[in-house]
Amino acid sequence: MNRARPPAMFRLAAASMAGTAIEFYDFFSYGTAAALVLGPLFFPTVSPLVGTLAAFGTFGIGFVARPMGSVLFGHIGDRHGRRPVLIASLLLTGVATVGVGLAPTYADIGLAAPLLLLALRFLQGLGLGGEWGGAVLLTAEHAPAHRRALWTSLPQTGPPVGFLLANGITLTLSATLTDDEFLAWGWRVPFWAAGVLAAAGLLLRAQVAETPEFLALADREEQASLPLAEVLRGGRWRLVLLTAGGVSVGYSVFYAVTTWSLSYGTGQLGVDRTVMLACIMTAVAALGLATPLMALLGDRRGRRSLCLAGCSAVALWMFPMIALLRTGRPALMLLGFVVAMLAFGLASAVVGAYLPELYEPEVRCTGASVGYNLGGVLGGAVTPLAATALARGDRPPWAVAVYLTGVALLSLACFFLLPETRPTATARAAADPTPA
Repeated sequence: MNRARPPAMFRLAAASMAGTAIEFYDFFSYGTAAALVLGPLFFPTVSPLVGTLAAFGTFGIGFVARPMGSVLFGHIGDRHGRRPVLIASLLLTGVATVGVGLAPTYADIGLAAPLLLLALRFLQGLGLGGEWGGAVLLTAEHAPAHRRALWTSLPQTGPPVGFLLANGITLTLSATLTDDEFLAWGWRVPFWAAGVLAAAGLLLRAQVAETPEFLALADREEQASLPLAEVLRGGRWRLVLLTAGGVSVGYSVFYAVTTWSLSYGTGQLGVDRTVMLACIMTAVAALGLATPLMALLGDRRGRRSLCLAGCSAVALWMFPMIALLRTGRPALMLLGFVVAMLAFGLASAVVGAYLPELYEPEVRCTGASVGYNLGGVLGGAVTPLAATALARGDRPPWAVAVYLTGVALLSLACFFLLPETRPTATARAAADPTPA
């Protein structure tokens, strides 16, 4: 099957990355707001700790919605094409995010405010549940086999780019506004900006072509009638659970650094909010820059081997990371965050190629998306809540290190039980008679 040539591949991968960045920008804007302001604004009748836990609870609802979104959009992607998923998921997430920026607070409408926030966060998660599968599959199914990890790593850089956009705006506002101004209206600006970014992303994605593998399926009329049911048959449910357990380490470390540590550093260590955001953003930038390089290694050495190396590195680094965070010194905290990001980045750099390669084309969108987003529930939804509860009091939060190490070992075991999928030289030559 002919694949897109490099210039076309770059345009396609860039469009996927841009949309992924915008959708994760929407998602991360909420995470930062949950760590900084949503507790006192939407849950003012409880203690600060309980308010933070409640805000992280609404944050977690987005992750619970993501597997539901992956089932919904996975069905669309496997039945009607990968391209429609890109448009619909971006539109839904963008509208819900702007809605968060317009939501009245508890002081305005009472108990209805947190309920509205919960509903909007659910819609955000629903849209993002379809985003990853659509963007990664569109790239993976156009890419030459011998460079599939590299090209799919571009959509994988979308989350770091989205995080930097969201927190860059928050950092600017935090540095230029007073605390009262930021609490009154400044926190809403990143959500309002989502509308402009979503419109730009829709324009980019409207020009993307459908993948050759799906077009071949449609020509033969071999689409699965009920993709989720097909995924759950014949042992594929085991693949879903193993991939969910495998990718959970990335979610856990990412949100421990970007969400929990922000709340812990500013609330319990007394570190300036701007300093914490700057340290976290630098670490995320390092992840984004390193992802394509690590993906190249995945094309050479295999997907599974990099995933095993990443999980092992995370397990070895969590106690040092917590010790460095506990110092409250920016340079040491930054070191802890950067190494943690690069450690799990070894695995996240190749999962865009790895997960789709585990499933047949007719159920690929559903299978890969459900596994990836279930990992988000295990890692992303639970981690900020668990870490906040475990870090209570003035003692060093070693229990958080134990928790994160445990997640890393779980992911290590899951990846160990999965097969290697990197195409052999013979298979690559058969798939790509004119390699790009």
